[in-house]
Amino acid sequence: MKVYDNDLEKAMRILKKKIQNDGLFKRLKLKKSYEKPSEHRRRKQREALRRQRIAASKKRFSR
Repeated sequence: MKVYDNDLEKAMRILKKKIQNDGLFKRLKLKKSYEKPSEHRRRKQREALRRQRIAASKKRFSR
C-alpha cells in the first residue's frame, strides 16, 4: 500500500479495514485466551448457522 500526501490516517483506516475483512482481529482475539472444547464446538456451530442464514437470504434476494 502506498501513502499519498503524507495522509497516514487514511492509510491506517484502509489497512485496518483490510485486516478486519480478512478476519485477523477475530482470530487474534480467539487465541488470546483458552477456549474449552465444548465452547469451540458451539461457536463453530453458531458460525455455520450464520453462514447458512446469510447464504439463504442472498439466494432469496438474488431472484
